[in-house]
Amino acid sequence: MNHDTTASQGLPSSSVKIWDIPTRIFHWLLAFSFTAAYLTSESERYRDWHVMFGYTVAALIVFRLIWGIAGTRYARFSSFLFSPSRVLEYLQSLLTRSPKHYLGHNPAGALAIFLLLGLALVTAISGFATYQEIGGEWLEELHEGSAATMLAVVAVHVMGVMVSSLLHRENLVRSMFSGNKSGPADQAIRKTRPLVGIILLVAVLGFWSADRFGWLPVSSGVAVTQQHDRHEHD
Repeated sequence: MNHDTTASQGLPSSSVKIWDIPTRIFHWLLAFSFTAAYLTSESERYRDWHVMFGYTVAALIVFRLIWGIAGTRYARFSSFLFSPSRVLEYLQSLLTRSPKHYLGHNPAGALAIFLLLGLALVTAISGFATYQEIGGEWLEELHEGSAATMLAVVAVHVMGVMVSSLLHRENLVRSMFSGNKSGPADQAIRKTRPLVGIILLVAVLGFWSADRFGWLPVSSGVAVTQQHDRHEHD
């Protein structure tokens, strides 16, 4: 397994393309969808929005699992599979004046990504089961617990991005917008796959529009259930 660090290359560094367009679009869509789903989780009034964003998170995770195999160099899981000892070694290097610099995901970031993907998958599946009234109260508790744990991992991940940005003197948030990081020119990806990114974005926006206009039976069942519940209480 080849995990690249700019320090090991011995070549002049410049701004090079690391993150392809689908990876960047996925990242921000997942961040927005999870945040929106979490913020609408406690309100019956916005329950249909919560369901819509929950389905979006699930679909995005499926896409990322596929893209982790078929994507470009730094998007593939094989580029950031680190052993626990490598993660520990990287965390220890953060305490020095010259922490190891990785072009792709560093070991700590990679661990956070795998945790987020796993937690998002559990949250989405348990949420779907709860919505369909499958499995009972324990699944609802699992849904809420996994969502809360995911939020905590997100918070740690954001703090880690801030710390790493300061130590490496590079804006990691900006790099997830631009796709560029500092590194040897020969380590850049050659293709950014814009068509795949556009298809992903259009698919998500199309799904949201279709759901809001009532063209899909995704959250319409929520409204029916709410109306039925109101009639029972009248």
